[in-house]
Amino acid sequence: MLLPSEIESRSLIPAVRVIIARKLCQEYNMKEDLVAKILGITQASISNYVRGTRGDNQLVNKLMDITEVRRMIEDITEEIAKNNSFRASTMAKYISLFNYIRQSYIICDVHRVLEKDINDDVCKACASTLNNENKYMS
Repeated sequence: MLLPSEIESRSLIPAVRVIIARKLCQEYNMKEDLVAKILGITQASISNYVRGTRGDNQLVNKLMDITEVRRMIEDITEEIAKNNSFRASTMAKYISLFNYIRQSYIICDVHRVLEKDINDDVCKACASTLNNENKYMS
């Protein structure tokens, strides 16, 4: 049984990094070593992300098909490119992105792919918790 934070760390965070790395290298013409330094990962990881040999490309495409996720990622990428750094405001945008992914139940779709035999009671309990969090966020 995977916890939501495990789903994020195993699948969602790498997929978001793929998108951001590709955008920074391809659209903003940033060098891989600078992108690696900013994102706190290796240059080899960035190279693999850009070439498409690392990361779940199906999940990457799914995330980019969601308008709000795409908008939030573009905002993060633009801020990184503008400042050549990862700032506190960038972290806040990352947190907002992952809160959105949780609260819009995108994380549930990813979870079902990772664990095909997940217990429906677990899904209901998790959804209930997310619904309660949504009430506090409004």
